[in-house]
Amino acid sequence: MSTKRKSIIVIILLISTLFFIKFAIDRREVYNFDLRIEKAFPNIEFDKPVDFQSTPDDSDLIFVVEQAGIIKVFQNNPKVSSTSIFLDISNRVESGGEKGMLGLAFHPNYTRNGLFFVYYMVDNPLRSRVSSFVVYADRSEANQNSEKIILEISQPYSNHNGGQIIFGDDGYLYIGLGDGGSGGDPENNGQDLTTLLGTILRIDVDNVSDSRNYSIPNDNPYYSNTNGYKEEIYAYGLRNPWRMSFDIETGNLWVGDVGQNKIEEVDIIESGKNYGWNTMEGSSCYNANTCETTGLELPVAEYDHSLGISITGGYVYRGSIHESLVGNYIFGDYGTGRIWKLDINNLTGGIIQLMKVNLNIVSFGTDNMNELYILAFDGFIYKFV
Repeated sequence: MSTKRKSIIVIILLISTLFFIKFAIDRREVYNFDLRIEKAFPNIEFDKPVDFQSTPDDSDLIFVVEQAGIIKVFQNNPKVSSTSIFLDISNRVESGGEKGMLGLAFHPNYTRNGLFFVYYMVDNPLRSRVSSFVVYADRSEANQNSEKIILEISQPYSNHNGGQIIFGDDGYLYIGLGDGGSGGDPENNGQDLTTLLGTILRIDVDNVSDSRNYSIPNDNPYYSNTNGYKEEIYAYGLRNPWRMSFDIETGNLWVGDVGQNKIEEVDIIESGKNYGWNTMEGSSCYNANTCETTGLELPVAEYDHSLGISITGGYVYRGSIHESLVGNYIFGDYGTGRIWKLDINNLTGGIIQLMKVNLNIVSFGTDNMNELYILAFDGFIYKFV
């Protein structure tokens, strides 16, 4: 090949590369070419994994919740080839579609009390249930007969069940609940403070009241109100908070709230705030040209349905392996496999796409070193490399 022809080919390749980079930037799809994902535990597979948790101790164990009602446990080692069943209550769980066992949280004093909590769906009538269990003395398995029902919430429809439960640094349990389902919030639960639906709840599971297996923190925003508002409510106006997490450095509570027809949103949850649904979908009025937005909390980030159709909330990355991700909220989209980052110190900078993968991204999780994992409905757990 002549030197002249080689030079022409090089120029064509250079122009093509520059065009692709410009196109990606114009679309705000700025890819990190040094970052990809791979299977974190390639020798083990799960049936519809929906939650990933680790215990607040130095055991370095990973717990994965399967939607049907099984929790599996294994060592945090990429070469691990088998799992053990930690809890199997699939005979109690109503599963399928958006129903199932959806959340797991270990008590902050789990090392001493062996106590953990699960969120799952029950049928006849359909309701959400939060229960506690304890482990056997050797900590290898939970005692199925130790269940104590903490809270139950009736569900009018089968979808929008939320399902994440997490403990805050304050020691209280936070529970994410959707608006009750169907489409468009037909019962207007999102703006109704007399129902627990469409909210983030905050309860004290270490102290019981006369009529409940929990108590209400006295600094909850509607504690001892005289309007009939539910005192468990911490924040409201949510459609379907699908995955939420605390930033371990700032204490901020991050939520991915699934949209209706147009917009997926990211919220930072604060006490007593109203996040707008169903008056608003994201930063837009829902099914109206204008709406009253006074007192409504707008998302810190959002994207429309040209980019994704169902947000999966994630975590603010506080690990040590991926320096470029530190201080970024990492989240994804179930329908399109896109994974984004949002700089928490520059929220006006918008979301930046890290990658697009051929996976249904259903959840994220972190281990005891704060490294981030991605759960997909192909049955595998992934990590950034």
